[in-house]
Amino acid sequence: MLVNEWAETAWNVLNVRPKTLHDYKRLYKRHLAPVIGLMSLDDVDSVVLQQKLISLPPQTARHCLMLVKTLYREARIYKVSSANPAEGLRTAPIQVADKKFLPWEDVDALDWGRYNEQIRFLALHGLRWSEAAALREMDIRDGFVFVHKTVNGPCKSKSSVRKVPYLGHFKQLPLSYKPLQQCANKHGVTVHSFRRTYAYLLKTQGIHVTTAQKLLGHSDPLMTLKVYTSVLDSEIDDAGVALEKYLKNL
Repeated sequence: MLVNEWAETAWNVLNVRPKTLHDYKRLYKRHLAPVIGLMSLDDVDSVVLQQKLISLPPQTARHCLMLVKTLYREARIYKVSSANPAEGLRTAPIQVADKKFLPWEDVDALDWGRYNEQIRFLALHGLRWSEAAALREMDIRDGFVFVHKTVNGPCKSKSSVRKVPYLGHFKQLPLSYKPLQQCANKHGVTVHSFRRTYAYLLKTQGIHVTTAQKLLGHSDPLMTLKVYTSVLDSEIDDAGVALEKYLKNL
């Protein structure tokens, strides 16, 4: 059986969320199908696969490797292949850089073009783009935004189904991620950065981290802590000034 043929079958049996399946298909079509798609499952050589992975950015390579492992795991379960060319393969470590974000004051002061309202809404409510793009006016009532679905279907997890206080600026978001991303790029951030803006706003207003977890829709409190502890360079400077002042007053 060709890898392409098996992939088309595997999409129907994988027990993953619709968003994950969409990402799998996109990765396969763009990066894997051109290289191994017309090979037999048992003829895919690990060297060929490794060469492809090396040519990709580390994060993309990691996702592609996980996808190949998933396809071959299922192939073994359904007894259509006995080999797994992904066994033992590695990808370059992912370099995690500090993620830039803007505090609310900066978001509010900047011109975001035709998406002024949408950007402000994201920054004041902390929704994921897929959640915000699925909202309709009927989802905003009694002073709250009720999050219960995404443009890809159900929410990411039970904790993602939530309500957050409505602070204004709702305007229908485009159903494509790209226009907002292009808008955000002009000011050096991403669409997801506005969730960090919201988390930082919660922190500066003294909202407890467990409440922040519920408002952000995180299932893992460690994820909230990771986002919640974001600091600005100016805060580091202020800390130095405060410590110097304290020492002088001893």
